[in-house]
Amino acid sequence: MTPTSIRADALAGVRVVDFTIVMSGPMCTRMMADAGADVVKIEPPDGDVVRQRPPLRGGISTYYASMNCGKRSVVLDLQTPAARALARDLALKADVVVENFRPGVMKRLGLDYEALARDNPRLVYASISGFGQAGPRAQTPAYAPVIHASSGYELAHSEYQRGSDTRPANNGIFLADVLGASHAFGAIQMALYERERSGLGQYIDVSLMDSVLGMLIYEMQAAQFPPDRPRQVYEPVRASDGWVMVAAVTQKNLDVLFDVIGYTQGKTDPRFATVASKEANWPALLALIEAWTSQRTGAECEAVLMRAGVPCSRYRSVAEAMDDPQVAARGLLAELGADGATFKVANAPYRLSATPTAARAELAPLGAHTDVVLQQHLGMTPAQVTALRQQGAFGRAAA
Repeated sequence: MTPTSIRADALAGVRVVDFTIVMSGPMCTRMMADAGADVVKIEPPDGDVVRQRPPLRGGISTYYASMNCGKRSVVLDLQTPAARALARDLALKADVVVENFRPGVMKRLGLDYEALARDNPRLVYASISGFGQAGPRAQTPAYAPVIHASSGYELAHSEYQRGSDTRPANNGIFLADVLGASHAFGAIQMALYERERSGLGQYIDVSLMDSVLGMLIYEMQAAQFPPDRPRQVYEPVRASDGWVMVAAVTQKNLDVLFDVIGYTQGKTDPRFATVASKEANWPALLALIEAWTSQRTGAECEAVLMRAGVPCSRYRSVAEAMDDPQVAARGLLAELGADGATFKVANAPYRLSATPTAARAELAPLGAHTDVVLQQHLGMTPAQVTALRQQGAFGRAAA
């Protein structure tokens, strides 16, 4: 790659007011903070509910920090008129507003897109919700596990694993939130780019349901046009010390695999000559592969097959994956924290040749930037901020 001079942060100078909680919204705005945006996270007096969730390190929720590093924290009790007025003033000076409450909440607070865009027509405003802002299910409460079930993802996943007549597997990985966050981040960048031409912002409606359903590419087509037989998927095969995944997708991969496992006649075996015949004889193919892998460790299977050009990986824990030299080579992990209480979080999975993008070291305590943001963004004096505190704009504990 040709060396490129490093330029300023891609989102330097972009002001973001973040009304989000839990995961989908915070993940979106963290990606913006990573790119240099000034993200002001508006929190209730008790803070985002994830602030207290384990794992904890040095008194900090590393779970919360991984989604909110690089942001400034402002406490506003939006149940009070004074706080709502402050939130509105901050939004009117922002480039981007992001929220992930149930549809209608921001409108009741007077902080919806229509109310703000009249006075800030350049505003890009993104709402992330379970089912979108309109339609018969728009008001339905939803978190990622509900979306996983509702979208068909869990049953589709279970069918590939064990058959449709069994109980769906448990899933603690909140795929819907991460997908929604990523789609929201991309849509915001598109709207900011378009604003450079039109001079106007716009409203973005992101649905977690749409995000997951749209990911089920084959499954949506199979639902419309059911195939004659179940789709064959790559399955784990046993190694002597665990499991490995062997994905000989192309015919070339398969021919090389047959050479490696000592079944060279497989290259002319009619059972594996075409895609249709290979799928019809899938259990036999897996048995041949497993007869070889089961006599070797997962690490040996991976090394031998990958060296031959056959995609293969042993099944690893997250901790093992984090220790992969490839992860270090790409700089995926950033170290946060201080005073011996450090921890690692993931950077974004993309690298720009000239624009830095990485987790920022700032880990804001609850409300740490309330005073300075109100003074910087709204030009308020310390006396005015004190008066608002006495009025309870920042919560009773701050009054």
